This record gives sequence, structure tokens and C-alpha cells, in this order.
Amino acid sequence: MLRRHEIKDQDWERIQGLLPPENTGEGRPSKPNRVMLNGMLWKVKTGAPWRDLPERFGPWKTVYSRFRLWSKDDLFQKIFESLVGDADL
Repeated sequence: MLRRHEIKDQDWERIQGLLPPENTGEGRPSKPNRVMLNGMLWKVKTGAPWRDLPERFGPWKTVYSRFRLWSKDDLFQKIFESLVGDADL
């Protein structure tokens, strides 16, 4: 079930190839990119502090760290360009 503030299946299909691999084989298994992105969307759309991120997205520090990494890599610009015309996202 898709929750409020989460990416739609058809939009996810369009962008998932832009995201880096989820597991590199080093350290602990990482959270799925879709869960991380949904956590980022929740934070941005609600305006809540990172520390108030619901537990379903995993530790807030993990979501924040991936947000910072993706921001540094201009990944959000690529995602936005891929989703041009989707006013809901």
C-alpha cells in the first residue's frame, strides 16, 4: 500500500536505474533505495526535523547520510529531470 508522501510505482520505475547499487558487499546490508527515498520525501514534504523521521524508513541518520551523499552527487537533479511534468512529486 502506497502511503502519503511516497513515490508512486510508475515514478519509481522511471528513476530506479539512476540510483547507485544498494549493496556493495561491504559492511551491513543497506536499506533499499526506495525506502531511503521515501524517507527523504517524507522529510521534505512534512518539513519535520530529521530526528522525527518515522521508524519505517530506518534510522534517521542513515536516511540523512544517504541524502547528503546523493545531494553531493547531483542525483536529485537527475531524478527531477527524469520526472519532469509530474507535479505531484
